[in-house]
Amino acid sequence: MSNENPPVTAFLLVKTTPEWLALTPQERAAAFATQVVPAIEAKTAGVRSRFYDTEFYSARVTDIWVWEADDHHAYQLLIDALRETPFWDRYFEIVDLLVGTENGYARTYGLDPLATIAT
Repeated sequence: MSNENPPVTAFLLVKTTPEWLALTPQERAAAFATQVVPAIEAKTAGVRSRFYDTEFYSARVTDIWVWEADDHHAYQLLIDALRETPFWDRYFEIVDLLVGTENGYARTYGLDPLATIAT
């Protein structure tokens, strides 16, 4: 990835629905594996994700799904794919979607990143 086209990072803030919570944990895993993952794999490439549980800290947002896409086109294809699955507004209410590029200010002004610490 070149410095001119940094990866796109999206923080998808969601809240579980009663339909999702009515499923057993095994049914949830199966639904995700059979209804969501194949749609993503069929529509896009160059995306990675991490999933964070937040329901024990927030009543408004129960989970945060962090996506990194190689570029804006891969990100757009990802969102289009998700919208065609039960994940979007059936199993989860989409509360907010925050999208950015890591250390964008540093690239804009030719500075070293201030917030990233390497150990």
